[in-house]
Amino acid sequence: MTYEVTRRDALALGASAATLAITGASAQEASKVKAADVAAPSLPIEKGASLRMLRPVRFVQADEDVFRANAKKFTDKTGVEIKVDFVGWEDINQQTAVTSNSGAGPDIIIGFGDAPHIYIDKLIELTDVADYLGSRYGGWLALAQRYGMRSKSKSWIGLPFGASGGPLVYRKSLVNAAGFDKVPEDHAGILELCKKLKAAGKPAGFALGNAVGDGNGFANWLLWSHNAALLDEEGNIIVNSKETIAALKYLKELYPTFIAGTPSWNDVSNNRAYSSQEIGLTANGVSLYFSLKNDPATKAIADDTAHQFLPKGLASTSPMSGLTLNAMVFKHSPYPNAAKAFLQFMLEKEQYEPWLNANSGYWSQPLAAYADAAVWSGDPRVSIFKETMKSAYYNGYKGPISTATGAVTADYVLVQMCASVATDAATPEAAAAEAEQRAKRYFRRQNR
Repeated sequence: MTYEVTRRDALALGASAATLAITGASAQEASKVKAADVAAPSLPIEKGASLRMLRPVRFVQADEDVFRANAKKFTDKTGVEIKVDFVGWEDINQQTAVTSNSGAGPDIIIGFGDAPHIYIDKLIELTDVADYLGSRYGGWLALAQRYGMRSKSKSWIGLPFGASGGPLVYRKSLVNAAGFDKVPEDHAGILELCKKLKAAGKPAGFALGNAVGDGNGFANWLLWSHNAALLDEEGNIIVNSKETIAALKYLKELYPTFIAGTPSWNDVSNNRAYSSQEIGLTANGVSLYFSLKNDPATKAIADDTAHQFLPKGLASTSPMSGLTLNAMVFKHSPYPNAAKAFLQFMLEKEQYEPWLNANSGYWSQPLAAYADAAVWSGDPRVSIFKETMKSAYYNGYKGPISTATGAVTADYVLVQMCASVATDAATPEAAAAEAEQRAKRYFRRQNR
């Protein structure tokens, strides 16, 4: 993630939208979000409390602006000073590991997805806050429950703040010129389209590098759309399967249609390639569309851009998950009540809805009631992101999330399996076997 992109994406919101979101002006008065009258948990804030939070850097400027404004509101209300540091997407995992291992550092970290399951023994439970918010705002959506709750229990170890969907993003004119109304749902059709886009000089581009969102997103789609998975429902490792090998053989055919260089792509590479009209098809969050729409130099590209759920392939529904922001509170914090009270405050309607609206659809809500937020009734091209957190797919699918599944994702086991096949460094059979062995090592460590 680079600041070059975040500055461009900040334009997407417009000064007036960001200002409304920060001040909670008239847009908030017209809110349609319903909140039940539910008693909040008792969280007496510790004397002299102050908090430090770490979270991933914003992809749209208003994400940070409104988040900081909301934090200041909490300070004004409670007197608790809060320091929020925004760090790079690749850095957040490393800094979370350091915090966990050292038992010192930030009180709160908003990590990605299954991060709380990796550091579960170092975290305090958040069940009281989660149960309150769920009762007040119509319940937690499926992906939020999966990432927020300890496996096979009702206890919460994370509080999801939202998820960024990564549907297909493509140039309508190019897809139409190739003879398709939209991107096909079947693997053979996708391959045919990508061959034609390559021949037209506007190839597809999907990350095969160690990218938190885009790399994991593509590898997961490839497997899930072939009915392959890391684990079965009981948690047995099944990645070395005929389904996985079929997916990797398909990638061998698909990869030559990609633009050159995708094995080294990070989470910003496809944004740049699409914006510069080097590619005609990728997958991305809504920030790409808004950055194009609000820049006069690229508005024509935005007007020709469409979003579509990731193709089903052999799956029964689109196997599209969401890159989830997930807050956790560490046991070393001397102010656990202040930390929980702060997270609760940030997820309440008065703070959360302006933040959600300010993100223009980049983050999608974890609580059902926020489906009525104003952001979802604006630009129709944003509506596809509305129900991202209803997805049944997640890192570690189909098994229980654990420290080991989190480590497999953090170490890019599936991404590197795919990249090795695409670049002819390994056969599909050898790559699947290697991924299986790497996964088993993490599970053995977990079970010691």
